[in-house]
Amino acid sequence: MSPRRSYDQYCSAARALDVVGDRWTLLIVRELLAGPRRYTDLHADLPGVSTDVLASRLKDMERDGLTTRRRLPPPVAAYVYELTNRGRALLPVLQALGTWGEGELGERRPTDAVRAHWFALPLLRALDGEGLVEVRLEEGDFHLRVGAEEGPVYGDGPAPGDADARLALDTATCEAVARGELSLAEAVRAGRIAVTGDGAPAKSLRER
Repeated sequence: MSPRRSYDQYCSAARALDVVGDRWTLLIVRELLAGPRRYTDLHADLPGVSTDVLASRLKDMERDGLTTRRRLPPPVAAYVYELTNRGRALLPVLQALGTWGEGELGERRPTDAVRAHWFALPLLRALDGEGLVEVRLEEGDFHLRVGAEEGPVYGDGPAPGDADARLALDTATCEAVARGELSLAEAVRAGRIAVTGDGAPAKSLRER
């Protein structure tokens, strides 16, 4: 575990960056907003991070009270990392960064990695109401817990149980929404998103 570096400035922004300003830390938070994850899963969904750096960041995050590590019971018998309440409180920080960074996305470059669930946070920003929403993309399915105040806010794969809304869209549409070029309501009206379901998120999208 490396000693924490500090800006040594009596400023809350500087103190926050002392904790989360290192490279990869906030992206690890992004992954753990999906719930407990094994080290191997985190490494697979963070292309470009070395095993040494990932291990170091996870230790630092545990030290700083952002994550905890626990062992799953047999027959799995693996360790998982998960966010503490303090770590989960970074969700609005990530959402604000995502909004600020929409204009930086541009068109996807040939070297850009992508995972379907990386679109979860921009879609969460765009959805109203509360409920379980399933999203279907070419890259894979994932689900969102809109309005969730605790626990995971998204997850890989189809929704567990009955979804309040199901969205089917192509990647180009999802990318346009992530860049802030297209709202969900505009995409629905244009027929670029198929919405099914009777929950609040589905009704909100159809009524906009």
